[in-house]
Amino acid sequence: MKKIFGALMIAVCIGMAMPAQAQIHFGVKGGLNLSKASFSNVGDNFKKDNFTGFFIGPMAEFNIPIVGLGVDAALLFAQRGIKVSEGNEDLTIKQNGIDIPVNLKYTIGLGSMAGIYLAAGPDFYFDFEKKSGIDKKKAQVGINVGAGLKLLNHLQVGANYNIPLGDTADIEGTDASYKTKTWQVSVAYIFLIVCHFTSYIKKSFR
Repeated sequence: MKKIFGALMIAVCIGMAMPAQAQIHFGVKGGLNLSKASFSNVGDNFKKDNFTGFFIGPMAEFNIPIVGLGVDAALLFAQRGIKVSEGNEDLTIKQNGIDIPVNLKYTIGLGSMAGIYLAAGPDFYFDFEKKSGIDKKKAQVGINVGAGLKLLNHLQVGANYNIPLGDTADIEGTDASYKTKTWQVSVAYIFLIVCHFTSYIKKSFR
């Protein structure tokens, strides 16, 4: 809980530090999660495989004109999970929950119609899926690192890697645990709606 609170405070401070001329863009984001577990204290015959899920939800992007800096955040329904096998037994452990990534983003313009961006920041995942025999964490904090393209002022295509800061779950009755590390491929559509902080502040003080 302390990690979650600390990361949220960092995200809030980033947002408060943005100047008044920043712009807010709204959009929809979706894509694929490719998850794989990193295990501790398991036998040599314990094998793992990739799990493929999806994510989708609304997003907001705060941009500072000229300098290329901004912050984006999303509220996503997201599927994560792992596939494992031991001997002849196969097991799939799913995570269905809410994913809230908050990233500091730097964009390098390639003309008026395209740009390359780099992004990094905290990720908050809240798991609603229950599984007997597995003590999964209901809330987890991770770190996002990613990059992508902005096209035609509306479309964003990106790739992202999520690394959890702690174990995702413990396997009951054993000393084994695992982390779910996830590659994400995303597509976002940004709407034309733009809010300017400058205009809002001037109206507020009239």
